[in-house]
Amino acid sequence: MKRHLVILSAFLFPFRSGAEAMVEEVSVRLTDEFDVTIVTARLKRSLPKRDHLLPPPPIPPPSPLRRTVGRGENGVHVVRVGLGFSFDKYLFPFLAPFAVLRLKPDIIHAVLESYAGLALVFCKWIVPRAKRVLTLQSTNTSLFLGPIHRCAHIITAISSALIERAKTFGRSDVVLIPNGIDLAAINRLCTEHPKDSGCILFAGRLEPMKGVDVLFQAFAKAITGLSPDIHLRIVGGGSQEKMLQDLAKSLEIDHRVTYTGRIDHRAVLAEFARAEIFCGLSRSEALGNVFLEAQASGCAVIATNIGGIPEIVKDQESGLLVPPDDIDASAKAIKSLLADPGLRARLSIAAKKGMERYDWQVISMAYTRALSGGV
Repeated sequence: MKRHLVILSAFLFPFRSGAEAMVEEVSVRLTDEFDVTIVTARLKRSLPKRDHLLPPPPIPPPSPLRRTVGRGENGVHVVRVGLGFSFDKYLFPFLAPFAVLRLKPDIIHAVLESYAGLALVFCKWIVPRAKRVLTLQSTNTSLFLGPIHRCAHIITAISSALIERAKTFGRSDVVLIPNGIDLAAINRLCTEHPKDSGCILFAGRLEPMKGVDVLFQAFAKAITGLSPDIHLRIVGGGSQEKMLQDLAKSLEIDHRVTYTGRIDHRAVLAEFARAEIFCGLSRSEALGNVFLEAQASGCAVIATNIGGIPEIVKDQESGLLVPPDDIDASAKAIKSLLADPGLRARLSIAAKKGMERYDWQVISMAYTRALSGGV
């Protein structure tokens, strides 16, 4: 009989970022070993309280997300808790443990050390017999980190930066398992979409931590006197969208900037396939799935030397690293890649090497081993 694994994730499709991508992509690949249920916050009234994700077929589908509404015999069951409003994320730590109690799991796996992590603390008292696993995914949270780290029997982390932080809470037993990529989908899209000459891409949330304001200022400095074909594509949405559009106008680069808004993940991967350069100037980043996807797509990458980014982007080897909030260094990096096709080619070729170790199937096998430990 399969062991019952309940995954706690406060967010899930359509609220997908790096942690949620890991939950969706890994969970559907664990169904051979576990009976899997995801407990998440409802957040929108249009979302069903019961849902499920389907396992990946042998050939990758047109969309990386395998989702159907209902509760099929196979696949990953999804239980949404809350009233269907944005404040459900605050209710999640208190509602999720009672949903878990009804599910009677063998293993509880909390992903992201904020809302899900706090829910795991309460699960320690409400479902004490279940094995508790925590996956560290963020450098941007600080509340209740001590009890969240201490309540887990097993901890994994997506970067060494998070492992070092865990040591400050007395955890020297953390297992490193990075986030991954759908390598087959990326390779297929790269064959379908040729590179767009002069295209610089940013993909992510338009929030202060992503440093898109620095990117706009660096881009404005870098393109002075260069071809009018050089352009910037901004993929994603967020609270800074209007501010960034105003900034682009004030810098007189608005005619070179295209905004796609939020688009589905397959469309994001197509953007990576077309871009020559990916530039992510994050002020904080535990790892950054977008950097993995950019490198696997053959982009020359510019990134900040912060958090877990240097673990996957090697300066002058597979990309260019700059200090955070450094407009001049960022502009110099952008200009050097635009002016030197040989450098772009060298970095993109080096970046694509070894990407197989980040494929979701490999990552899922690592989670199977971690989840089975001590169970």
